[in-house]
Amino acid sequence: MKLEAANKKIQALIKKVEKEGVLADGVIEALKEIRKYALKEEDPLVTKVLRLTYEYLEENKSFDVKVQYEEDEEGNEFPVEIDDKENLLYLLNLLLRSDHKINREEIKDYRTTLKEELY
Repeated sequence: MKLEAANKKIQALIKKVEKEGVLADGVIEALKEIRKYALKEEDPLVTKVLRLTYEYLEENKSFDVKVQYEEDEEGNEFPVEIDDKENLLYLLNLLLRSDHKINREEIKDYRTTLKEELY
């Protein structure tokens, strides 16, 4: 994200999740607060993925979204096994540099997967 205040909130949330996990008190509220910054930045992708993320956490009490895939020698894709905490931390780290081209592509993957899972 562009605003320094937003990145500070994300960094604080990263520390909280690292220490206490995805269901720690205040995680959903922090995501909602960070979303307000995304609205100020007028970044619809980040705004949407933040909303979908906290909705997913509220509904599923986990963050077991299958977004990252590996490919074998035959070209078959299969989801990378990653725990909830690492998955959310990965997304939060992408959001820190959401203007980076590759990060935006991965954020789009999260958006698409979260939409499919929720709706």
